[in-house]
Amino acid sequence: MNYRTVMLIGFVLIGGALGGLAASLLQMQKQRQLAAVVEQQRKAEAVLAAEQAKKDALAAQRPVGEEWLTRFDLTERSGRTVTTEQLLGQPYVVSFFFTTCPSVCITQNQKLKMLQEEFKGQGVHFLSITCDPEVDDPKALQEYATRFGADPQQWLFLTGDLTYLRRVGAEMYQLGVDKKFHSEKFVLIDREGKIVGHYGWNDADQWKELREKIREQLANPA
Repeated sequence: MNYRTVMLIGFVLIGGALGGLAASLLQMQKQRQLAAVVEQQRKAEAVLAAEQAKKDALAAQRPVGEEWLTRFDLTERSGRTVTTEQLLGQPYVVSFFFTTCPSVCITQNQKLKMLQEEFKGQGVHFLSITCDPEVDDPKALQEYATRFGADPQQWLFLTGDLTYLRRVGAEMYQLGVDKKFHSEKFVLIDREGKIVGHYGWNDADQWKELREKIREQLANPA
């Protein structure tokens, strides 16, 4: 076998190997693309399942035979009753907390203090609703509010019966609430009492968006 023949055979073998490698790489790329599509579908299904589970959980908190809550009567730290009707005409931000919480609630209410300072006297209210009413009576709420310099006219601290508070959270504000359990989100309500949006105070983008939305609400008087 001469040199030329050997070279030709070598080129053929190399060409075959490269062709096989290219085919393998193409197959691997197709498999990755298919896997990516399957993963996207799985995530989409998981999101839908989570949303449905949330709706089911919220519905389960409503006592059988009772109408869905659209208003509330709660007790403020001053002892006076606060109703949703009294809040109409001005936007407000709702959150849930409890006074004995050692960490998250403190940071959450520091965020509310920042909002109070930014929008002081500008016609927006802040509602902090306890999810531990057995401990958080008006006196406890008064002492807690003092720690954050809460303006009694702008920043309200509210309590009530736990079962009722669960329903307020779930049915009015689409937030899961239980004893010493609450969402880490602020809910912005417009002048008509409708939800504008839910915003995670520990998410920089959502925190920025909340403040922008509050400004938008204040810039559009009824």
